[in-house]
Amino acid sequence: MANDILNSMTISASGMRAQGARIRVATENLANADTTSQTPGGDPYRRQTITFKNVLDKKIGADTVQVSRIAEDTKTPFVTKYAPDNPGADKSGYVKMPNVTSLTEIMDVREAQRSYEANLGMMDQSRAMIQRTVDMLK
Repeated sequence: MANDILNSMTISASGMRAQGARIRVATENLANADTTSQTPGGDPYRRQTITFKNVLDKKIGADTVQVSRIAEDTKTPFVTKYAPDNPGADKSGYVKMPNVTSLTEIMDVREAQRSYEANLGMMDQSRAMIQRTVDMLK
């Protein structure tokens, strides 16, 4: 019984680590939402995406979540903006802007935050069950 509770805490901890990484990636994207190239016609900051994978933890005999990879979003195109005074402007005065949409990143942070909190709630429940068991044994 106690082993199952500790295993559930391990699973929740892996979820919290994964969601923490997701929040970090989204906040990096937000921080670079206006980062353009410093060379004329160059590419700006490219949005990062994160993917997860299930990994069997042989020690506890259960699947946990881990970051599979963090990669650049090559599918979403850059938007151009007329800014002839920008050092990254091309000959026509247009600058490529990052493929970051602030609303998307904010929503991703909120969703990750909710998942993190759900895992934290499971950790609290597990801790409370262990504490009740210890209290009963006194």
